[in-house]
Amino acid sequence: MTAGTLTPDSIARVAVMGGGAVGCYFGGMLARAGATVTLIGRPAHVEAINRDGLWFEGLQFQEAVPMQASTDVAAAVGADLVLMCVKTPDTEAATREIAPHLAPDAIVLSLQNGVENAELIRRQCRNPVAAAVVYVACAMSGPGRLKHTGRGDLVIGGEVAPARLRVLAKAFERASVPCKFTDNIEGELWGKLLINCAYNALSALGRARYHRLVAVAESRALMQDVIAEVLAVAQASGVSMPPGDWIDIGIELAAAMPQSTSSTAQDLARGKKTEIDHLNGLIVRRGAELGVEVPLNRALHALTKLLEDSVVGQKA
Repeated sequence: MTAGTLTPDSIARVAVMGGGAVGCYFGGMLARAGATVTLIGRPAHVEAINRDGLWFEGLQFQEAVPMQASTDVAAAVGADLVLMCVKTPDTEAATREIAPHLAPDAIVLSLQNGVENAELIRRQCRNPVAAAVVYVACAMSGPGRLKHTGRGDLVIGGEVAPARLRVLAKAFERASVPCKFTDNIEGELWGKLLINCAYNALSALGRARYHRLVAVAESRALMQDVIAEVLAVAQASGVSMPPGDWIDIGIELAAAMPQSTSSTAQDLARGKKTEIDHLNGLIVRRGAELGVEVPLNRALHALTKLLEDSVVGQKA
């Protein structure tokens, strides 16, 4: 299948840049539905997947999902769709690596935390770039092994022809991934950002699953106040938030993912750097630029950086 032929009835060739949990989840779901998926990741995962397939421990199934895997970005040649799943600090470098191997009309879809990734990708390639808001709870339980614990849906939008984005949404739907198209992806990304700001650092610092964060009155109140600060920065930034009470929406997420821990908590548990500079840290920077006080986001950012400084490299 040549680039640009993505249709609701025939899922195209897909390259997944970044072989972590998010890339394996959505790449795995597309592969189960018949897509030709190539995962580009670290050697341990690549070796395990090429040998045994991706072991996918889902909520409704447990099976080995056959897919291709490589450590070489050149394996993305011929892809119609690239799922960008690297950590935000690695976005520009990863895009520079993969860009020379992409067909001009291949869509690059950011499945990343934060609100700036689509723009970072556009700086490094000329392909059409879309963004997705990702709601999934999953983690790598070992090389080539994925454990899914909650949700698994997307909201997509961006500077790509709406007709192509609707086709892309239908392709995900056919792979049992609920996917909604929006013409306000900025607002949706900020909605996810405020949830990340409320959950990520606190889950890591408190070593707590999501259900505990909202069950303890003091942490629940803190989360509500953190969200209020993010909403104030969004308003000052001119962001049009989707309708709804976002403080309630943020707190209600725990009911859908009660046993989840944040990606920040998972990174620190593995001795890895986090994305906190692009979550609470972004709110601190934007707040300073716009004259909006964000003391709670500042505290969560600082405490997470302190912990990160203590653990990074210790489990390498």
